[in-house]
Amino acid sequence: MLKLTENAIKRLNHLIASKPCDQTTHLRVSVSGGGCSGFQYHFSLDTAVHADDQIFPTEGSTVVVDNASLNLIEGSIIDYVEDLSSASFVMKNPNAVSGCGCGNSFSI
Repeated sequence: MLKLTENAIKRLNHLIASKPCDQTTHLRVSVSGGGCSGFQYHFSLDTAVHADDQIFPTEGSTVVVDNASLNLIEGSIIDYVEDLSSASFVMKNPNAVSGCGCGNSFSI
């Protein structure tokens, strides 16, 4: 299971509404090898749903995660954080043992 904070839901709905997207556009969350800690998160808008994807409905939109990535981020909370220097989706992953300073890379 994945959860989105209110800020993340608002930002996702805004992104989908502000782009030439159709109703099948969703947030795809994936994990790949890389970054300073071993794994890194990826967030993108997508319209495809694959056979190995899990679908998580939210208020007004949907999050899609492939099974391999879900094994690494199960139970995570996705937030949207803005500060003076950046604005981005941030993963709060209870499975991560350590992470890098930017918050985009983690190890298990």
